[in-house]
Amino acid sequence: MRLSRSIVLFAAALAASALTGPSAAVGVGHCERQERVRVPGAALQQSACLDDLTTSGLAGTPYTDMTDQAGLTSRAARNPSHVPGLQIDGYFPDDSHLNPTHGWRHDAQFVIRLPDRWNGGLVVTGAPGTRRQYATDTAISDRVLAQGYAYAATDKGNSGPDFYRDGTRPGDAVAEWNRRTTQLTLAARRTVAQRYGHAPRHTYITGISNGGYLTRWQLEDHPELYDGGVDWEGALWTADGPNLLMSLPVTVARMFGSARDEDLYAAGFARGSEFLWPYHEKAYWGVTQKIYRAEFDPGYDSACPGASAGSTAEQILAPCPSDAAYDYAARPASVHRAVARVALTGRIGKPLITLHGDLDSLLPKATDSDVYARMVEESGRGPLHRYYTIEGGTHVDGLYDLFPGRLRPILPCYRAAFDALTAWVERGERPPADRSVGRPASGDVVDSCALTGDAAGR
Repeated sequence: MRLSRSIVLFAAALAASALTGPSAAVGVGHCERQERVRVPGAALQQSACLDDLTTSGLAGTPYTDMTDQAGLTSRAARNPSHVPGLQIDGYFPDDSHLNPTHGWRHDAQFVIRLPDRWNGGLVVTGAPGTRRQYATDTAISDRVLAQGYAYAATDKGNSGPDFYRDGTRPGDAVAEWNRRTTQLTLAARRTVAQRYGHAPRHTYITGISNGGYLTRWQLEDHPELYDGGVDWEGALWTADGPNLLMSLPVTVARMFGSARDEDLYAAGFARGSEFLWPYHEKAYWGVTQKIYRAEFDPGYDSACPGASAGSTAEQILAPCPSDAAYDYAARPASVHRAVARVALTGRIGKPLITLHGDLDSLLPKATDSDVYARMVEESGRGPLHRYYTIEGGTHVDGLYDLFPGRLRPILPCYRAAFDALTAWVERGERPPADRSVGRPASGDVVDSCALTGDAAGR
């Protein structure tokens, strides 16, 4: 989990060198300056001059991983393609080995994509869930590259269901996520400057689920590095709650037949989301509670998981019976201190747009983004925040393919929110006020979404 000193270098120089003024696309020769582009602090990097940096061109090649993207987007979503440029893969110094990508078996892996035609901006993200650096290629990378942004993504320094084994103290693995995102942002900004001749005019942070958590944390703790962010159903960690260790135990109890629907409603799960619960029982609830409890509270049940969350899918997904009775509020102060190390405050320093589906059955919005929006408001940062509830949205858009008559993908609303953020930052155009974005009865629900409403923005 060792972190290179590059995470703290260059910040002042980068801030001073960032140019002002509206972004304009700048063309460079195909993979121009390729041999001169080095990622500061990287222990290893490999560069490739590619005719298409999007998944349309990369699918089936070593430059993306379609399996790690599975389920995040609807199969019907349309994505841009044919964006030529330079891709850099590599890793920063680290002493953990959970990421097998490229056969490196080395954590702190990253990908940086530099399109030939650059608009002056940079978009940074961290992997959602326990996925790796290519996870949001379809959801985020493809479109921002087509818009001209450089793109950088990190595996967060650890990945997979055994991520909690990285580090020596409870909370170390999640704390590393934040540091690795900061490290990549600093390095990517320097890399962009090498390729195009100057630092990004605008840098944006964004992400899904755990990537949304990273977005919130970065805008709270390192706002000097970014101009704004879009948080797509970010996870909420607070020392005294709420957090997922308070909402998920009842789902494990339900899996063992000791909790009723009413108990899930009381824990924040939305009425009307019941049709999604069988899927979440199989894919999310038990394993999520198990591995995050192991990260922050390893002493609760050292045998479940023990040395590992499991080596087979059946073992990994199997819930721990003891988690059905897990009571975070009653756990020792040391557990709460471990969560406090990575807790959010709501004190964002740059504009942030949050989106959350009202049918999210992993991170219910009632105990997550509803709470975070209040935290931002209570911190006096309300004017910097917009919060949109997506009616019919759930935690992963892939479920739309199973329930097209009952769900809507969040991806088109995310794209609309990103455009609203850049207009807010770069042209001073205020986004619509906080609102629910209704599920349309007809039209293109997969690729279109309007955030506008009747109410005036703040």
